[in-house]
Amino acid sequence: MDPVHDTRACFRALVDATSRPGTIQSVAVDPADHAVIATLVDHEVSLATTDDAIAGALASEGRLTETAPEAADIVHATVPTDGDVREYDRGTLEEPSDGATVVYRVDSLSEDAETAPEHWTVLRVSGPGVPGERTVAIEGFPTEEAQALADAQSTYPRGVDAILTTRDRIVALPRSVTLEVA
Repeated sequence: MDPVHDTRACFRALVDATSRPGTIQSVAVDPADHAVIATLVDHEVSLATTDDAIAGALASEGRLTETAPEAADIVHATVPTDGDVREYDRGTLEEPSDGATVVYRVDSLSEDAETAPEHWTVLRVSGPGVPGERTVAIEGFPTEEAQALADAQSTYPRGVDAILTTRDRIVALPRSVTLEVA
């Protein structure tokens, strides 16, 4: 990963995805979850991850502050059920931005929920940045985890931000949106 070019491109994709929740953005670095983590984590941001590759890379650059998922600024869920998202930091009413960001690694993403296979989880997204409603279909994201994420985001302005990643694509589900498991 090029520390300047790829980080800047990933940041731009994150901005686009976050400002348009439920839309899928491309990332040039494979895997996308590593690109997102490398873009967001610095020496002031704590991380919970079970991925030794990204932890080692960040540690070698002096950017890794590891902590438990319940206290982390960023939680890297390499398996969507790594922990209970409802237990992660949701911030406070005074500082809702202190809530965690969860970066999920999933198998596939599609904006075409109507043709998605039955075993995929479909989320309806509405709220700021969404004209009306959007749907996103996700392979490798159990409906139980999707419901737990919706529960964790139900205390707006408190909540968690979520970024779902595949090999080369991302979708953002910020705490400001309303999620419904279809």
